[in-house]
Amino acid sequence: MSNEEEKQLAVDQKKRRRMLSNRESARRSRMRKQQHLDELVNEVARLKEENSQVAAKVKMNGENYARLEAENMVMRSQVFELTERLQFMKSLLKLVEAASGMAMEIPEIPDPLLKPWKFSCLTNSIASVQLFQC
Repeated sequence: MSNEEEKQLAVDQKKRRRMLSNRESARRSRMRKQQHLDELVNEVARLKEENSQVAAKVKMNGENYARLEAENMVMRSQVFELTERLQFMKSLLKLVEAASGMAMEIPEIPDPLLKPWKFSCLTNSIASVQLFQC
């Protein structure tokens, strides 16, 4: 074999090794891409499930809020009605006291009943940790 042929053989072997190395590198790259794609698909599925759970909680909280708001409105209405009755009873007692001439001890109506929507325990600062400290 001539020197020229040996050089050509060495070049051919080098090319084959490089080609095999490139093929193996490309195969590893495709595997990494596929693995990354699989991870992304799994993450999408997990996030969709998490989103569904959060949406269900939001819906449940909204329903609870609406129910509690309705109950609160009923209670406010009842407080108003009872306060009106109490004031009426107090005025009747004063009329009886005036008509009979007897001195009666008529208790004062507590201020929170007269102003049920006034929350004296609220502080000015929303950031305050003791927001509802009474």
